[in-house]
Amino acid sequence: MTQVEIAVVGVHVLDTHVIGITSIPEGSQGQLVPTIKVSPAGTAGGTAVVLSRLGARARCFGAIGTDAMGDALLAMLHREGVDVGGLVRTTAAQTSASVIPVRPHGDRPAWHCVGANAAFRLEDIDLAEVVRSSHLHLGGPEFLGGPAAAELLRYAKSKGLSTSVDILAAGDPGLLQWIADVLPHTDYLLPNDEQVLGFTGTVDLLTGARQLLAAGPGCVAVTQGSEGALIVSPDETVEVPAFAVDVVDTTGCGDAFSAGFILGRALGRDLREAARLGCAAAAHVAQGIGTDAGAYDLDVVDAFASDYHIAAAE
Repeated sequence: MTQVEIAVVGVHVLDTHVIGITSIPEGSQGQLVPTIKVSPAGTAGGTAVVLSRLGARARCFGAIGTDAMGDALLAMLHREGVDVGGLVRTTAAQTSASVIPVRPHGDRPAWHCVGANAAFRLEDIDLAEVVRSSHLHLGGPEFLGGPAAAELLRYAKSKGLSTSVDILAAGDPGLLQWIADVLPHTDYLLPNDEQVLGFTGTVDLLTGARQLLAAGPGCVAVTQGSEGALIVSPDETVEVPAFAVDVVDTTGCGDAFSAGFILGRALGRDLREAARLGCAAAAHVAQGIGTDAGAYDLDVVDAFASDYHIAAAE
């Protein structure tokens, strides 16, 4: 199989997961926890990690700080086989970071520092390098801003690339207006269910997805957590169930779905099979801590999806 090359542009974050949080200790007291782990994350960084594991050549473009957290994030991405040549380092802000306390029942509130992602600009991107790829995935278009993000996607489309967009912020009609210019240049829009309902003000997910489709993208692929994925295109509507696994941490599952779905389409799979690959990749990530959880490749994920489908049929 020819290796698929994908340019992954946008938000890169260093996540710190603290497992087993039951409360915030009073005053200056401490609390023992079983696990603290750092991992590469973000709608660009996390997606790139999963793409690389699935066999694509993922090439990252974004901004990180010149601090030690930036050093760590670069090292983790490099260890995953991600090409980090497109990441610029800035002294204007620290590396974007999150602290995610994971409660025993799986809830995961978080503290976020936007950091260098807010300093990322279109002029930081080497467009000639981006269009060496066959697909452009933009994670967090709101940080570039609608007109700049639209310019990037328009240019990629003019050079023959397919495109996908994953919005990081929560669903808000004002935010959708902010990035509305992006949608006509997007082949695959990858929101979650809460974003769809928030962006459109609807109470029905299918109605909301169709409203987003009417705004310009070629396809809307909605993740629904434990309910799986809903795919809406002008020609068909597809529902793919999630895989039942023992969930440890759902951080990064949306990014894993994006990676599987994007790669599935790049490999010529239809919408249903691409969504199945996305759901299977998300299931693997959910069984560990962080986007880089577990050990898998495309063959492993495909075999898991196939075996699960056979077992369900029986």
